[in-house]
Amino acid sequence: MTDLHDDVEVPSFFLCPILLEIMKDPVTLSTGITYDRDSIEKWLFVHKKGVCPVTKQVVDDIELTPNHTLRRLIQSWCALNPSSGVQNFPTPRIPITKTEIIKLLNDSKLPHMQTNSLKRLKTVVLENEMNKRLMESVGAVDQLASIVNNMKNSITSSSPPRDTTPADEALSILYHLNLSPTGLKSLSLNTGDFMEMLTNKMQRGASRETRTYAVMLTKSILEVTDQPMQLTLLNPNFFLQLIQILMDQISKKGTKATLKILINVCGWGRNRIKAAEAGVVPVLIETLLNSTKRRVSEMILVLLDQICECAEGRAELLNHAGGLAVVSKKIFRVSSVASEKAVRILHSVAKFSGNQSVLQEMLQVGVVGKLCLVVQVECGKKMKGHATEVLKMHSRVWKSSSCIPYNLISSYPC
Repeated sequence: MTDLHDDVEVPSFFLCPILLEIMKDPVTLSTGITYDRDSIEKWLFVHKKGVCPVTKQVVDDIELTPNHTLRRLIQSWCALNPSSGVQNFPTPRIPITKTEIIKLLNDSKLPHMQTNSLKRLKTVVLENEMNKRLMESVGAVDQLASIVNNMKNSITSSSPPRDTTPADEALSILYHLNLSPTGLKSLSLNTGDFMEMLTNKMQRGASRETRTYAVMLTKSILEVTDQPMQLTLLNPNFFLQLIQILMDQISKKGTKATLKILINVCGWGRNRIKAAEAGVVPVLIETLLNSTKRRVSEMILVLLDQICECAEGRAELLNHAGGLAVVSKKIFRVSSVASEKAVRILHSVAKFSGNQSVLQEMLQVGVVGKLCLVVQVECGKKMKGHATEVLKMHSRVWKSSSCIPYNLISSYPC
């Protein structure tokens, strides 16, 4: 059995060469049915099927029991039938058990054994999906989080990157566990100031790898949280460290995860203001200016659109010498999503912060001409509506300006 599907009956098997292609490492589920290890692991952990393919019972105990009797029969058949061209296959690896994982976790509590046990645990978790789920099922999350929390350190932004610590190793394991939503929620709810610890691990004194793991794990936790208070009570340092991640460009994954976090949290409470006051807008403008990746540009414009909903965000955009110009230039150059968000940003600025100097700047850097173009071409209804509203709003100031291309005068809304 190499593949398992809902609509396919699992056939009975017998000892023959065909069996050797589908049953290299027989294991038995808690439901009493025997399968090939690789096939059933893919069924349970890759395809996310939580039931026994034959009995359709829910699999509560994910530990697989080796079927030594069947394996010996297969090996014996191979030895007795060399003329059939069947070669003996080696004895399958002995998988780690819950008992062994629990022992490693207990050893990680002992100072003199901690480093070695964490290294072994990392090897185990990187081996396969089965090991990840076994580790989570025996309480590894709480133990690893405890190690990270109990090893608070004096990292500062000026500290040079240090050798990997037990806390860094534990954080790496937590990230590679690819935790289930339940496991992620337990991190945020049952480990006290774990989010504060992750913020601490984002600082420059930590290695790039550790900073990336911290921001990736933060993103995963915030995506599953059902505690709005957790999102509204984020402290200013949280935003400062995320902005530093963007500035340092520690990794592509780190940049994308940071933008996703900010988009997630800036929909709540005063987080837009906190982000603006922490200095996110100029960093986003500079990143947008240099970005060649469509998805990154889209996320930056989505985030700028959120932040420009508050006066502080709009002020920061206008304080940047190239803010309006950079946003405007992204219209029609990235994607329909990016264009729509860029027009929304310009709409927010023109509607709520459109004083005389701002309106003149919008003329000088080509914003008005670009909005006229939006009105003229085929594009989204909402996008065209926002552009039209801005042009009508300030028509007295802009209509006679020579900055508007001659061929667009006829389409200027009155």
